[in-house]
Amino acid sequence: MRVLGRWDILALAFGAMIGFGWVVLTGEFINAAGSLGSALAFVIGGVIIALVGLTYAELVAAMPQAGGEHHYALRALGSRGAFVASWAMVLGYVSVVAFEAVALPQTVLYLAPDMQVGYLWTVAGYEVHASWAAVGIVSAIAITALNYIGIRPASVFQTVAVLFLLAAGALLLVGSLTGGSATDMQPLFTGGVPGIVTVLVAVPFLFVGFDVIPQSASEVKIPYRQVGRILVVSVACASAWYILIMLTVSSGLAPEVLAQSELASADSMTELWGSRAMGQLLVLGGIAGIVTSWNAFLIGASRLLYAMAVSRMIPAWFGRLHPRFRTPGNAVLFIGALSVIAPLFGQPMLVWLVNAGGINIVVAYLMVALSFLVLRRREPGMARPFRTPAGTVVGALAVAASIGLGVLYLPGMPAALTWPYEWGIIGLWWVLGAAYLLRMPGVGPGADAEARLIGAVEQRRS
Repeated sequence: MRVLGRWDILALAFGAMIGFGWVVLTGEFINAAGSLGSALAFVIGGVIIALVGLTYAELVAAMPQAGGEHHYALRALGSRGAFVASWAMVLGYVSVVAFEAVALPQTVLYLAPDMQVGYLWTVAGYEVHASWAAVGIVSAIAITALNYIGIRPASVFQTVAVLFLLAAGALLLVGSLTGGSATDMQPLFTGGVPGIVTVLVAVPFLFVGFDVIPQSASEVKIPYRQVGRILVVSVACASAWYILIMLTVSSGLAPEVLAQSELASADSMTELWGSRAMGQLLVLGGIAGIVTSWNAFLIGASRLLYAMAVSRMIPAWFGRLHPRFRTPGNAVLFIGALSVIAPLFGQPMLVWLVNAGGINIVVAYLMVALSFLVLRRREPGMARPFRTPAGTVVGALAVAASIGLGVLYLPGMPAALTWPYEWGIIGLWWVLGAAYLLRMPGVGPGADAEARLIGAVEQRRS
């Protein structure tokens, strides 16, 4: 059902990219790289994501099907390449959904410091309490139910939450312009290149979201050429937002205070306005960011699992549409169940999910950029309602940038993944994926790749 208009699409993508990281991670970023250093990292990251976004923009306009990168890689790289791209992105999406389920109770804790009751257990030094976990679990159930009944209610909810998020950001900007201090922004750079790299490695996780648009492409009601343009605009808006947050927050807190702050954005808002109520208002804006991101990625992850199931890559159970709501109900329930479990692991899950999801998102971006280049060469006559300028150059730069980001996660690098938690999440996910991949017939690329894959699977079953 085509129900999403221009604003719905922009709100979906922007809201997905502006989750809760701007509230909970800003202090860490500024401490690592300095006020201008962290802002510079987001400028660099924004350019990299824009390059990848331009490849998506052309492909989503040319192949407007639910599942996005799944179909791009299937047509360009064949069944095995498509599985790698899709499976990697599913973990990226699931990690964001689970992240928000953990971030929400951590945010509520700022508003109600005495909420911790009912000790359960300790995870990586963090005590998990029943009341804290219950906030995340109940919220996960509510967001899952919202998406189960249809994308239209979810998109209306997304629009309202994004507007509230923007209002909170506008108040932070006004406070910085009227009460901010250039002295507090010192030092402008700290940590040198490693400091900037520390921020840069979080960019894939924080900017993932524009690619939710391709997942819902079959549900938009505007010309597909405009969908490509809106995708690029959404990346630019998110880049501006993160740069603005780094500069405004650093102007409101002295470095020694910022270093001790758990929610630097909220504490900065409190100082800039001289009112704790304003800090609490910003936290409510952060909650709006949580639900917009959570909602968007539950939409994206469920549509991607649906597309993989329709192609017979994973069990058909994930590809069943609800008879009344016409949503991929089983896929929604599966993602929702994972988000219900996440709060039981406590606050440490926040960092683990950012890093484990980030490297998989980079893998998916690399596969999409490669698909873009392959299709430009192999199918020059393919209808492209939106055509990326200097496509070959943009595609090559997107490939190089994706590889460069991926290297940052490897052992020996400043932002290397940790063992056993982050590598453990990735390992378990890909062991499960390998089980599906090894059973799947190998089918070559082409416009009919999905039909041939379905035929090969059905023939093997018979």
